[in-house]
Amino acid sequence: MAGHEFTGIHSPRIKAARRLAKRAFRQRERRFLAEGPQAVREALATDGVAKELFATSDAIQRHGDLVDAAYTAGLPVQPVTLGVMTELAQTVTPQGILAVCEFVDVPLESVRGARLAAVLSHVRDPGNAGTVLRTADAAGADLVVFTDASVDPYNGKCVRASAGSLFHLPIVVGPRIGDVVAHLRDDGMRILAADGGGPADLDTAADSGTLDDGVAWVFGNEAWGLPEETVALTDGAVSVPIYGGAESLNLATAAAVCLYTTARCQRSAPVR
Repeated sequence: MAGHEFTGIHSPRIKAARRLAKRAFRQRERRFLAEGPQAVREALATDGVAKELFATSDAIQRHGDLVDAAYTAGLPVQPVTLGVMTELAQTVTPQGILAVCEFVDVPLESVRGARLAAVLSHVRDPGNAGTVLRTADAAGADLVVFTDASVDPYNGKCVRASAGSLFHLPIVVGPRIGDVVAHLRDDGMRILAADGGGPADLDTAADSGTLDDGVAWVFGNEAWGLPEETVALTDGAVSVPIYGGAESLNLATAAAVCLYTTARCQRSAPVR
């Protein structure tokens, strides 16, 4: 990288990238920042998504494979100082490399044939949302939906928490919960609300074959769960059984249990 001039904080490229920290600018430009080597690697592996790379001299040395991949893809690579990277990144200790990426979400109407889906309704914490996205990816889900009342999946914290899973499976952003339920039900999926007070429990649902076919789980707000009107849209509320003394499970953990239990049921179900 010798001979490359470091990009200053006042350069147009830096200013444009910094604006993507705000949701309004992300939505206008339909671009976001993917920070850290894992997110950058996954972005570069997804055709046409990464548009530009920023990296400190230290990160260029440590992650030369990513820099080479960016050059091979014809992307501009902007060396920056640690001070500039600190301005761009949204973490206390930046990892020294980030990419400007195009939005990756798809229209709800384009998604057909999913067997396992996670629907986030009124989920406001970006770390929780990103973790559910990562878990859904690991469980083999086909779709994650962020309804209009949920956090922006392109929020920096959400992108980091997804650990690259944002780039692995279809995500839908912004539809109303009623439209999501109607579309997925029309596509043959059973819609289940994950609700700590649900009349059925996950063990019973698994043993009865309820989870063997297409299932979309609806997960609610971290503090107050799902409103009654949302539960009423679904095919029933299901709770995760608590065998010990804990009052409840947090959102990300409950989602992991529901998604993995469903994935196991679907994989072991007899072929029909």
